[in-house]
Amino acid sequence: MYGTLLLLHILAATVWTGGHLVLALTVLPRVLKQRSPAELLRFESAYERIGIPALLIQVATGIWLAHRVVPDMSQWLVFDDPISRLIGAKLVLLTLTIAFAVDARLRIIPRLSEENLTALAWHIIPVTMISVLFVVVGVSFRTGWFS
Repeated sequence: MYGTLLLLHILAATVWTGGHLVLALTVLPRVLKQRSPAELLRFESAYERIGIPALLIQVATGIWLAHRVVPDMSQWLVFDDPISRLIGAKLVLLTLTIAFAVDARLRIIPRLSEENLTALAWHIIPVTMISVLFVVVGVSFRTGWFS
């Protein structure tokens, strides 16, 4: 069971992070250069069909994996233990991701136009960086880099 959930977690992270890297490094520069909100919305629409389920799978499997190594959830935000520190870092990154996503979804995307493409870019870039940090922190469970 552990191996299957870890595999699902990693595959979902691959979809989430990979999609955001493609968005930030290939789609976004072209969209900003051409001032094309329609192209960005096309990518977002297609990506959301796999990106959002991937994020939900990451959250569900991440909670299970965290509970497996630190069963007492009250310890997840106690930063004096190396593993709890990593779990807490993942939870902070998740909170930031949700905050950026909600803000973009409610404030920017409904009124997306050539004029506010830059505002959306200021959401895409940090979320992409956060997604890479998710991977770095996840790898750190095995490598001990940030514990």
